[in-house]
Amino acid sequence: MAKKSTIFLNLLTLSPKKIESIIRTLSDTEDIFNLSQNALSQIPLLENKDTETIINVRNSGLLEKELECIQHEKIETVDIFDGSYPALLKEIACPPLVLYIKGDVKLLSEYIFAIVGSRIPTVYGLLSAREFAMRLASCGLIIISGLARGIDSAAHKGALEKGKTVAVLGSGLMNIYPKENAGLAEEISRNGAVVSEFPLFEAPHKENFPRRNRIVSGLAHGVLVVEAAERSGALITAHCALEQNREVFAMPGKIDSPLSRGAHALIKEGAKLVDSVNDIMEELNIKFENAETEKCAIKLQGDEAIVFDLIGTDGAYLEEIILKSKMAQSSINRIILNLQLNGAISEIKPSYFARTKL
Repeated sequence: MAKKSTIFLNLLTLSPKKIESIIRTLSDTEDIFNLSQNALSQIPLLENKDTETIINVRNSGLLEKELECIQHEKIETVDIFDGSYPALLKEIACPPLVLYIKGDVKLLSEYIFAIVGSRIPTVYGLLSAREFAMRLASCGLIIISGLARGIDSAAHKGALEKGKTVAVLGSGLMNIYPKENAGLAEEISRNGAVVSEFPLFEAPHKENFPRRNRIVSGLAHGVLVVEAAERSGALITAHCALEQNREVFAMPGKIDSPLSRGAHALIKEGAKLVDSVNDIMEELNIKFENAETEKCAIKLQGDEAIVFDLIGTDGAYLEEIILKSKMAQSSINRIILNLQLNGAISEIKPSYFARTKL
């Protein structure tokens, strides 16, 4: 469990270098509660405004509110001095001082693999992220991502079908972002872990997300990028992974798609090109007895085969399927329901269906 003093230091709006200077200077971080402003000013790198911040936060009641909420919400806290702090994360440059965790803390020290990508992916990207996450999770890997819209959400959902997942936030645990993923975050907390280095009520400030990305890669043994533009958070995560000496993988896409440029650039830089889960498993030298690396064959006949073909690999709207099949809507509805129940297709967005087996 994190010490009261490290949670206090984490509440301060000071740079990591200044926090590090405080920790190095003090014989015990608990001394931060007793030092006068004059004594604080003797700490290297601290300016007058910094010592004023420390005094103001000490007198504000923010720490008491934070600690009360941690207890009430049953949130685990781990600081960098704690024996349960993830060893792999401790190796990175500027590791987070404190981790707030809702869920299973032990998962952060298991074999973790990251899947990241565009917030506005294609249907192909969504299905690929879900499929890879599901199959890797079935092999025993913990899938980690950033709870963002698009690829991140698909990866979390796919992992939950067969195993566990970890979501790392760019905001506090009491301020889930994006809001529409609050339900997903709750499910992840019950079947994995939701993690943040930020105080509980921290807003999703733009500058928080690159910091979030270094934790995603820092906790993982490898990172797979599924669809990313030339400038994207997914590429930041990939480059963090390279700096942290992690394995980087990229999924190729259509050569004329803007969402393929980021992944293709990574491949040119030396990232491992993958088109199957086996590529990842072999590169990481992982073998699990329960691995499900072979794709299930789909055997469909008659009208179900016709509808499945009409949906195609890129997906189709219900209205489009009805028009092209020339079947009655009631028949199409029944066929689509059966295909969903059999796991052959899924509803990616309202009335838009896509194959779950690529």
